[in-house]
Amino acid sequence: MNILILGGGGREHALGWAILQNPKCDRLIVAPGNAGIAAIAECATLDIEDGGAVAAFAEENAVDFVVIGPEAPLAAGVADRLEAAGILCFGPSRAASALESSKSFTKAICDASNAPTAGYGHFTDAGAAKAHVRKAGAPIVVKADGLAAGKGVIVAMTLAEAEAAIDDMFGGAFGGAGAEVVIEEFMEGEEASFFVLCDGTDVLAIGTAQDHKRVGEGDTGPNTGGMGAYSPAPVMTDAVCAKAMEEIVKPTVAEMARRGTPYKGVLYAGLMVRDGQPRLVEYNVRFGDPEAQVLMMRLGGQALDLMLACAEGRLAEAKVNWADDHAMTVVMAAKGYPGAYEKGSVIGGLDALPADSFRMVFHAGTRAEDGKVTAAGGRVLNVTARGASLAEAREKAYAMIDRIDWPEGFYRRDIGWRAL
Repeated sequence: MNILILGGGGREHALGWAILQNPKCDRLIVAPGNAGIAAIAECATLDIEDGGAVAAFAEENAVDFVVIGPEAPLAAGVADRLEAAGILCFGPSRAASALESSKSFTKAICDASNAPTAGYGHFTDAGAAKAHVRKAGAPIVVKADGLAAGKGVIVAMTLAEAEAAIDDMFGGAFGGAGAEVVIEEFMEGEEASFFVLCDGTDVLAIGTAQDHKRVGEGDTGPNTGGMGAYSPAPVMTDAVCAKAMEEIVKPTVAEMARRGTPYKGVLYAGLMVRDGQPRLVEYNVRFGDPEAQVLMMRLGGQALDLMLACAEGRLAEAKVNWADDHAMTVVMAAKGYPGAYEKGSVIGGLDALPADSFRMVFHAGTRAEDGKVTAAGGRVLNVTARGASLAEAREKAYAMIDRIDWPEGFYRRDIGWRAL
């Protein structure tokens, strides 16, 4: 098969790496890709949010299957355009991807399907939002309604923080994403990620993970797109997974089908677990980043078979073969992230690192310049390892980091601390 992946981050490097393990893959193209992806696949220049351009490129290159990595092309309707052109694709329609692109839509779906989630209010006016916050008190969660690249969520511990977040969002700090705001009750417990494939009718759980959103050790400082992750998540016991499936995921998928917008693709449920009871924090309509890195490390080549079964409506006959192992990824980011940071610094030592089914450096924000790998983003590398235990995976990942020569980068030393 000729396969096209849309995206250029660590998630897409991990997806490409896993797909290449499968003998069904003859040719792999990634648009736009990055320096790490270029070492394993063809990279193409393409506007990945233009469905017409993507469909034309796929036809010209005899592409059999398109895997859409990030949320923006999904929200732009690229999956719809590919389906209309008769090109098999992995990812939900524009209408179904509202589960991520609109927090208020997700809340309405939860209300309709009785899925347990935080109490909330939806606001289009800063004054009304602040009045709600003053009445509810802190801590409280303020969310930009639209897509904000994983950064439009403020967990405000004080009323002043909540009001500042409301001012920032309505003031344009997150662009159009903050034109409407959802304010939620603060949920206590342990947060985890639950990944489920859906083909519009059937669902199949494919793994759990825990992400570290805060920039600083001990989960301190501002939220980021994620500073590291590990899989599986100990808090996601078989009983909790079964509850999440029966009380949250299946009712959501049924409600989406009832509305005439069946959900097809990966559904990533961010959950808050307390006393064995999961509640929905939010949905994402694509693989998490950096959770995809640990999931793909553990799934390997079967990831392609599972995505194909999902896209072709064959999930009822699919199953996941899990090794009894653990994986961890540690994000190396440019100093200053998630605020202002410099681009263009050279990263050394990567060529000498192992690259196999137990240890990989997935590139997130890199560029190849004059034969050297340079930093081209905030989150730059995902140093990922597998082990028989989480402690072994952690040891391998940090040993690799110690061999990377990049003074302009930083990382958290405590990834996995909740489980370890």
